[in-house]
Amino acid sequence: MLELLALITLIFGINIPIFWIPVHFFPQFFRKIGIFTYIMPLLTLSFISLVIFIYRDYILMYSFQIPSFFNLVGAGLFLFGIILHIWTAKLLSLWGIIGVPEILPKKEINLIASGPFSKVRHPTYLAHTMIFLGVFLLTEFVAVGILTLFDFVMVHTFVIPFEERELLSRFGKIYEEYKNKVRWRILPGVL
Repeated sequence: MLELLALITLIFGINIPIFWIPVHFFPQFFRKIGIFTYIMPLLTLSFISLVIFIYRDYILMYSFQIPSFFNLVGAGLFLFGIILHIWTAKLLSLWGIIGVPEILPKKEINLIASGPFSKVRHPTYLAHTMIFLGVFLLTEFVAVGILTLFDFVMVHTFVIPFEERELLSRFGKIYEEYKNKVRWRILPGVL
């Protein structure tokens, strides 16, 4: 069961930055191709899923024992990450969570500044980090730990800056005021 959880996390976790970095870095291109943008994650998800499944024994070969206290912490992080992700998805709506406003400019949504968005600007990425770190602490697989670190670095280095640039161009002064009000990108008092 833990191996399956690790595999699912690896499959979906690697696709988050693979999809969002190009979409935010080349927004004009993806607006031009519109709905066909979603072919990219289907292709990468299919290919990556197959590779991870075929090489699962090698990918999950390395693990280590940690005190059971950390397994409990992992379960808590995983659960709270899932809850936070569901909450942010509900606030953003299906269109917002899958990035339709970034790709189809005719589909507008309002800037969300309530709930967890009133404390941090990117609670969905906080939820991802909590989920990945929770799965790592639960499963103890090194590959999931590497994914957690990879996702964290990629999201903070590329995805969030590109996304904030896109949000600033889409919402203008409203987003600038929001950034001034909600200073923390992902974790209050830290980042």
